[in-house]
Amino acid sequence: MDNYNILTAIKDDINPWYFLIYLIVINLIGFCIMGLDKYKAKKGKWRTPEKTLFSITLLGGGIGTTAGMYHFRHKTKKMYFTIGLPTITIAEYLFFLYMIIFV
Repeated sequence: MDNYNILTAIKDDINPWYFLIYLIVINLIGFCIMGLDKYKAKKGKWRTPEKTLFSITLLGGGIGTTAGMYHFRHKTKKMYFTIGLPTITIAEYLFFLYMIIFV
């Protein structure tokens, strides 16, 4: 019981298939929301807040939001998007890798 910590408890309780399905879904959402926001920008309609785009990235949807950003050419001139989204994504996946290997 000495080596038992919160990260081990989380890792032991999460089914890897559910986690994979979650990542696929959140990345699809991230990709689609970038496309939707680009469409709304062209039409002059209500836009998705940038906080929402970053939140989706922080929830694991970084690959989808980054892919959507470049696919739809949306927000590519904003430095905090072109650097921020990939940086968050790399940090998250390094953390996931750490969890898999060392915990």
